[in-house]
Amino acid sequence: MEIVLIGAGNLATNLGKALFQSGHVIKQVYSHTEDSASALGSKLNSPYTADLTQVEKKADLFIIAVKDSVLPSVASALKEGREQQFFVHTAGSISMDVLPFERRGVLYPMQTFTKERKVDFSVIPFFIETSGKSDYGILHRLSLTMSDTVYELNTADRQYLHLAAVFCNNFANHCYNMGAQLLKQHGDIPFAVMMPLIEETVAKLYQFTPAEAQTGPAVRWDTNVMDRQMDLLSGQNDMKNIYQMMSQGIRDYQNKKE
Repeated sequence: MEIVLIGAGNLATNLGKALFQSGHVIKQVYSHTEDSASALGSKLNSPYTADLTQVEKKADLFIIAVKDSVLPSVASALKEGREQQFFVHTAGSISMDVLPFERRGVLYPMQTFTKERKVDFSVIPFFIETSGKSDYGILHRLSLTMSDTVYELNTADRQYLHLAAVFCNNFANHCYNMGAQLLKQHGDIPFAVMMPLIEETVAKLYQFTPAEAQTGPAVRWDTNVMDRQMDLLSGQNDMKNIYQMMSQGIRDYQNKKE
């Protein structure tokens, strides 16, 4: 397929590379800065532009992979002369109806992306939605050229999927960051010592549900340990509040199970 890629951030960079490596032609790359447009264009053997008025008028597919906050304005700016083109966005929590095109959809690869880190797209689940059946087939076939797992999911359910991803990735990573701060402050211990623990925690989830895999003082409601750890967090109110809230949440869930 011939694809115009709107965006050159973390997701756009990784998705563009995956499309290119899967044999698709990136007809053009757009970014609001010339440096980022040029950098990604060179990786994808593609022309580039930093001017929305110079974006190609026709392609098999236009993919808008920009920040959620600018998605409506970028889509609106691209409408003139492209009303009959097929547009999709990549936002997990936004309706496809933000796109002012008759042929519209969502292409959401659920993963955390960083420009400098290559990911294996074959194991990334794709969640797609389109306004028309024929375009669904197009987007489904495109997704299968990159990933082994493709789901159809409407906006309402995709919003909860994205919310779940925030808990599983963004919030979990913030917990890692708090752990790293404590290690740094008390003994300057490298965060690498936590990696076997983190890896085993994840590995268990291939065998058990998260509820079954839960361990720790809050599951046992070991108040002696918990009170001592709360005391260690005196003066760090943010961490202390999170510790208390998370422990209570674990306990409440255990009580519901029982």
